[in-house]
Amino acid sequence: MRALNVEFFSDIKLAQVVSTLFYSLLGLVLFLFSYWVLEKLTKFSIRDEIVEDHNTSLGVIIAGYFIGIAIILAAVIG
Repeated sequence: MRALNVEFFSDIKLAQVVSTLFYSLLGLVLFLFSYWVLEKLTKFSIRDEIVEDHNTSLGVIIAGYFIGIAIILAAVIG
């Protein structure tokens, strides 16, 4: 059993782990930046509209926006 674990992890290199962590962090930062830009472009607070005013339709629109941005970021980074 021990030989199996050593053989499995021997293919993973530190550079790959660091690269994965870097690109994951970069994706999160760009994702949060895109939300910040969207918040600045609107004349109202998105958070207040969804949480306090229970605006479900805006929540669905923002969910679609997040999915679209995630697909774009995955294509750009990957």
